[in-house]
Amino acid sequence: MSDFFSSGWSLFVAASTILGLLLCLVLLIIASRRKVMANDNTTGHVWDEDLRELNNPLPRWWMGLFVLTVVFAGIYLGLYPGLGSVAGSLGWSSVGQHKAEMDQARTAMAPIYAKFSAMSAEQLHQDPQAMAIGERLFANNCAACHGSDAKGSKGFPNLTDQDWLWGGKLETIAETITKGRNGMMPPMAAAVGGPDDVRNVANYVLSLSGSPHNSVAAQLGKAKFAACAACHGMDGKGNQALGAPNLSDKVWLHGWGEDAVIAMIGQGKNNVMPAHDTRLSAEQIHVLAGYVWGLSQSSTVAAK
Repeated sequence: MSDFFSSGWSLFVAASTILGLLLCLVLLIIASRRKVMANDNTTGHVWDEDLRELNNPLPRWWMGLFVLTVVFAGIYLGLYPGLGSVAGSLGWSSVGQHKAEMDQARTAMAPIYAKFSAMSAEQLHQDPQAMAIGERLFANNCAACHGSDAKGSKGFPNLTDQDWLWGGKLETIAETITKGRNGMMPPMAAAVGGPDDVRNVANYVLSLSGSPHNSVAAQLGKAKFAACAACHGMDGKGNQALGAPNLSDKVWLHGWGEDAVIAMIGQGKNNVMPAHDTRLSAEQIHVLAGYVWGLSQSSTVAAK
């Protein structure tokens, strides 16, 4: 892939652009030399017996606009990027302008975010302005995966409940947003045993949450569950330090039922949440974390 973005591609773009402008000039020169014939100003093409194509030159005003367009293109390409990798004499770039506008926006918003920086999760949740900003940040950066209502979907956690893979404290949520998360479960079929053992363990996992299961298979799978206990614990309640899900509740992030659990044991899963530290400032992440924290705490806070 790196070969595609070589200097040759930049030269091709620059050469094509310059050649296009030169051809425009050639066209202008050819068109300017066309003269109106005194006796017969037609091209010789006749349709419908008496309909003839005239050979009139282009209007001067049109020619003038064409010349100005070519001149403008030449000046523009000298000032701004347009000839492959040539930056232009002004040194402008869309990336630089975007960064400048983002820096300007952050400077303008700094006084607003400053008053939120020392607030606790409860204080942020009770501040209407902070929640309004947090809601907008969530819609722009999180809703694509977690949904506009933050209830998630298969493979994307529900942020409105109390089921936290990595912990639900304000600091932990901020860390998750800042650095991202990589929740990985390795394939465990070989460690558990054969296909029958995998099915038995799947039924034991289902039994931990009281989900429909084969009780005989669950009993047979209990001993084999020891291979999973290193992450999920012997009681199956998970480990937030590792991001290992609690298997004793009825929250199924990647699908529910015997077949889904068997597939998870056999194939494993690598679920990634990207880091947002390059998109959001620390102050924005603090407010966003407060908003996310509040999504699962509304009823609790309201009762206090």
